Formats: sequence, C-alpha cells, structure tokens
Amino acid sequence: MQNFKELKVWEKAHQITLSIYKVSANFPKEEIYSLTNQLRRAVSSIPANIAEGCGKNTQADLANFLNISLGSANEAEYFLILSKDLDYLTEEQFSILSNSINEVKAMLISLIGRVRSKYAPKPIT
Repeated sequence: MQNFKELKVWEKAHQITLSIYKVSANFPKEEIYSLTNQLRRAVSSIPANIAEGCGKNTQADLANFLNISLGSANEAEYFLILSKDLDYLTEEQFSILSNSINEVKAMLISLIGRVRSKYAPKPIT
C-alpha cells in the first residue's frame, strides 16, 4: 500500500482535473449532461484510479488500476479533441490540456512498467 498523494503522476492528474473542470464550466449548457459530464468523469477517473490502486494490497492490483487510469487518460484526450473540434476550447486551451494529458500518459506507462517489473516472475537460469 502506498500514499497516492506522494506520486507526481497523481498530483499532475489532479491538477489537470481541476483545469478541465474550470474550462468546461464555459461549455454550452446543452452539453452539461453529455460532453461536459463525460469529459469530467474521464479526467477525474485518472487520479481516482491511481488513488484506488494505491490502496490495494498487491503490486498486480496497483498495476491494474494504473492501467485503468491510462485508459481514462486516452478517453479524456478524445473528449478534448471533440471539444476543440466543436469550438468549445481554444487552440491554446486544447494544446495545454492535451500536452498535460500526454505527460500523464507517459508517466503512467513508465510507472506501470516499474510496478509490473516488481511482481514479474524471475526467469529460471
């Protein structure tokens, strides 16, 4: 078990979540139950699954929840693209948020690899 608040990837994912909540507050009101909700749920799922995984007892469980976070990051990235294409985000907002999501994805991929290497069976020599 690990304190999720000590992970840089959790902190970055949390900050992106806060940013997306702020920018999506300006989305059209007719999107409140569709795109706004989907984007917010996807992005908040990233740090939430990191936190949940850190509360599990095994490295395999942690890796699984980190992998779920990675899937949520990909989902959030798509909703950012859709938001930009619908002109709900400026190019600058999209660029900043998309770059941040991609940084989190890279951090998650690296962390997943490190966690999995801790529980991978050692080859017999």
